[in-house]
Amino acid sequence: MLPKPHAKEIDRKARMALPHQPVPKQDPSARIHNFDEVYLHYDLESATAEAKRCIQCPGAPCVKACPLHNDIPLALWQLEHGLVEEAAAVLRETSTMSEVCGRVCPQVIQCEGACIYVKKGKPAVAIGRLEAFVADYQTTHSGRDTTTAAATGHRAAVVGAGPAGLTVAQLLAKRGHSVTVFDVWPSGGGILRYGIPQFKMSHKVVEDLVGYTKKLGVEFVYDTKVGGDLTVDDLFKQGYEAVFLGVGAGVAADPKITGTDLKGIYNATPFLIRANVAEELRPPELKAPPEIGDRVVVIGGGDTAIDCLRTSVRLGAKEVTCVYRRTEAEMPGNEKDRALAKEEDVKFEWLTQPIRFIGDDNGNVSAMECRRMELGEPDESGRRRPVPIEGSEFTMSVDTVILALGYWPDPLMGETTPGLDTHDWGLISVDEETGRTSREGVYAGGDDVVGPSLVVTAVAHGRQAAEAMHEYLMQQE
Repeated sequence: MLPKPHAKEIDRKARMALPHQPVPKQDPSARIHNFDEVYLHYDLESATAEAKRCIQCPGAPCVKACPLHNDIPLALWQLEHGLVEEAAAVLRETSTMSEVCGRVCPQVIQCEGACIYVKKGKPAVAIGRLEAFVADYQTTHSGRDTTTAAATGHRAAVVGAGPAGLTVAQLLAKRGHSVTVFDVWPSGGGILRYGIPQFKMSHKVVEDLVGYTKKLGVEFVYDTKVGGDLTVDDLFKQGYEAVFLGVGAGVAADPKITGTDLKGIYNATPFLIRANVAEELRPPELKAPPEIGDRVVVIGGGDTAIDCLRTSVRLGAKEVTCVYRRTEAEMPGNEKDRALAKEEDVKFEWLTQPIRFIGDDNGNVSAMECRRMELGEPDESGRRRPVPIEGSEFTMSVDTVILALGYWPDPLMGETTPGLDTHDWGLISVDEETGRTSREGVYAGGDDVVGPSLVVTAVAHGRQAAEAMHEYLMQQE
């Protein structure tokens, strides 16, 4: 591995003049007919050329903007010299999921948004796609290091096989602990498999992650709901000395709209699972593929809403519309994904709020009554509050409606775990530095702590918790 470059080795002016290497992607006319990843892979020549654009900023704003503080300049320095696996190794020091984060993180508001090129009005270095490139290259050519420390004799349980849970499981297993992951779904990956569509990230990436975790000696127990089939107390009785809770926030928000029981109205997560996950990996109640009509409306403005819109296009809907009660400026979702949706001919109805679903004689949704909104004063989120415009009601004809209005934590974990403090309808209270909860030996991280957030946030929480759990387990001696 090459050491960090000396300032004299970097001609920043010359690097700033190098051309950006556009990330290849499927043409919209082709990709709307398949579920393959939209973004294609760089070849080695293009990847190294793009890496050379990094001017090795002394202050490394990209590192500061990354929640994991990946050493991006050092990784790109390795890559530009053709040391691809060394570049991957640099990123693996701080990230358990480079292949995931490189694909699904909102780099535009993180590492790439902090890139000096943006301030100069030029395209940022394509950090995300380069991260995915080196991670995929490593997996294909040599595989990830599966070395583990000598067995400690200690046992830990991880509840939830999503990004936080997999991170904890991997890091504890590497330290020599015996780890078992319990998950409610029929296979591993959590939101990576049961939430993110394949056109954003192939499920082969998830298979590789779960497979790697198993190679470290981690065991998986599926179709098991901790808080239902088992409790945290049961896990301790079975001999586990520490427990990590990474169950996410999967309870769909109540839309409070009349008529949601009509046929043709879906909640977002079941819809995405039925459309994107292989049938043999779906739970029994979600085996049937979704049935959609020609006119699909998705209600919501986050990443999940955009995923549902783009999935509906691929399922053959002729007219797909996003209904959102604010303007595009207030939308919380990834703006790159929103731009891709527009390329795929998705329509947007801004400042519009549904108030009633209307059914036909057979109980199928056929129309949606809405009203126009205007923006008032900012609310607690800092966004301007949508205010109804009196007398602005109108009706839209629809065949299918998908509700993507956000998620809440499942309060069941707090209700079934004595001594576990929760707040705000079930979010788990933790020490921010360690993930330690109010219950001894129990740690938590990810969406069940902060609410719906990013994969990279869950990974960061998992890393903190794994370090604290290792120290706790070793103290048990």
